[in-house]
Amino acid sequence: MGVSGGFKGGMPDHAACPIISSAAPRPAWLFHAVKTFVATPSTRERNWVLVDANGQTLGRLATQIADALRGKTKPEYTPHCDTGDFVVVVNAEKIAVTGNKRADKKYYRHSGYPGGIKERSLNDMLERRPEEVIRHAVKGMLPRNRLARKQLTKLKVYAGPEHPHAAQKPTPMELTS
Repeated sequence: MGVSGGFKGGMPDHAACPIISSAAPRPAWLFHAVKTFVATPSTRERNWVLVDANGQTLGRLATQIADALRGKTKPEYTPHCDTGDFVVVVNAEKIAVTGNKRADKKYYRHSGYPGGIKERSLNDMLERRPEEVIRHAVKGMLPRNRLARKQLTKLKVYAGPEHPHAAQKPTPMELTS
C-alpha cells in the first residue's frame, strides 16, 4: 500500500500507516464496544397478567403462557434469569381442543409399583381437575431444569372465573390466535 496508509486485505498496514504505530495508542475508531444488557434479579420487573381460557385452544394457549412465564415477551429477556411474569388463568374448565382429543388424548401416571400405571382421557381430566390440564401442557413447553421448575410456580390456574389475586391487579394478556 504505500505511505497513504490504507488497508490491505482487511488489516491495517502498520509499517506504512503513519497513524498506527506499535508505540502510539490505537485510535478510538478501531474499537466499537457494544453494551449487552443482562437482566439480574435486582433489575427484573415482574407483572401479573390475567388469561381467560374460555374457548381458547389448549396448545396455542399453553405456548403463550409458557413464553410469558419465561419472560420471552419482554425485551430484557435473559435465558439464565427469571424475568417472567406471574400468570393467572381463569375458566380452565372451558378450554377447547380440536379433533377428537377429548376422547383420544390420554394422561398417564405411575404409582411406582409394578403394574401401577394409570391412564385418564382428557375428558376425564377436565371433569376432575381442569387446572391440571393447563398446568401439564405448560410444563411440557418449558425446559427441563431448575429455573423452569421455579418459573412454573408463578402459574396460577383456576377452573372458574374467580381468582384470589385481585390485590395484585393483573392486566389482561393479549392472546394471538
